[in-house]
Amino acid sequence: MDRFATLTFDRTVAAPLDTLWHAWVTPGARVIWSAPTPEVTVEYLSHATQVGEQERSLCKVEGEPVITVDAGWLDLLANTRRVNYEVVSAEGTTLSAALVTADFHAVDKGSRITVTVQLSSLAQVMADGYRHGFGGGLANLAELAARSMVIHRTIKAPVATVWGAWMNADTLPQWWGPDGFSCKTRRIDLRTGGEWVFDMIAPDGTVFPNHHRYTRLTLEKRIDYALLWGENGPKHADAWVEFTPVLGGTRVTLGMAMATVEELQNAKGFGAEALGLQTLGKLARFIGVD
Repeated sequence: MDRFATLTFDRTVAAPLDTLWHAWVTPGARVIWSAPTPEVTVEYLSHATQVGEQERSLCKVEGEPVITVDAGWLDLLANTRRVNYEVVSAEGTTLSAALVTADFHAVDKGSRITVTVQLSSLAQVMADGYRHGFGGGLANLAELAARSMVIHRTIKAPVATVWGAWMNADTLPQWWGPDGFSCKTRRIDLRTGGEWVFDMIAPDGTVFPNHHRYTRLTLEKRIDYALLWGENGPKHADAWVEFTPVLGGTRVTLGMAMATVEELQNAKGFGAEALGLQTLGKLARFIGVD
């Protein structure tokens, strides 16, 4: 058995470097792109977001043993590099261990990711499985990043304060939306598995029905949710919010993966990025730190 292999995967993506980076490291985005083919289901039991943290995921294919992947982050340099280890096992037997290094670069009209896997196969040769998994996963990643946008704002308040203004059924409707917009809540339940059904009302009185479904809430760290066109309507985006403590406050990152590239271009065309920054600005003013 050829136990050792070094595998390299390279992909150029039609998305800004910052967007590609967040699609790679953000748990809500990884849930979307990590399964290499439709026959494979990847279930995350826990997520790593910082150096030193560990995560566990299950890779499932009907009729085959469940694969368990235990991973941990060893190095993290924003928009530049992430290094992690992973140990793959099935039915109590360790199949392989690997060191995975992802390097990121800005290129003309987009960005580029190069993934190097230093693989040690143990119970069986795993190189072909890694080629299949990373090949399909990176193709999905490129497609996801090409229809995503990411915005940031640093708010001069502790994470607990910013989180508290967001995850509060009384305060969230008071500041949500761009400048001049207001919200009329129909029902709101801010928890994993909960939802917020509301109308967003423009300054000219135009009503935009909205429905947010919360898929995962991690206290004072992250919100993952789906955006629907009106109550139980079609999904137009998967979204995530991250709350990161920084010197002097909290860095809020808001990401959205639109349903299609065309929807992303339409959103950018009517100024969605600027409107999103206005929304975060309203949050800062609501807290009283802008």
